Amino acid sequence: MAPSALPAIHGCTPGWLAGRHTIILMQPSQNRASRTFMDYNSINHALDGLCGLYERKIRDINPMVPNITYDITDLYNFIDGLADISALVYDHSIQAFLPYDRQWIKQKLFQHLKKLAQR
Repeated sequence: MAPSALPAIHGCTPGWLAGRHTIILMQPSQNRASRTFMDYNSINHALDGLCGLYERKIRDINPMVPNITYDITDLYNFIDGLADISALVYDHSIQAFLPYDRQWIKQKLFQHLKKLAQR
């Protein structure tokens, strides 16, 4: 059920992010029934998926706006507005998933978008 990656983001996969199976665990609201997960082949694909999820939310709120724009603060507010979010990233060296919190996700989003902006 992974959201599709954004075309503008494709091709930006540093070696340390590539091929690391990543699962995003998310609870959008306080309702426990809203818990869901999104499964990706890499950290970058997971970051792309989170950006895509936010962009779809903006489009749903503003369907008549042809081009959406946002900055990192908007994306952080979206992440912070979720009741819960975390990531499980597979580490080949120990053959297990390592858990990462909301702050880690925000840090990786910032690094990811910064690299895209420099292209």
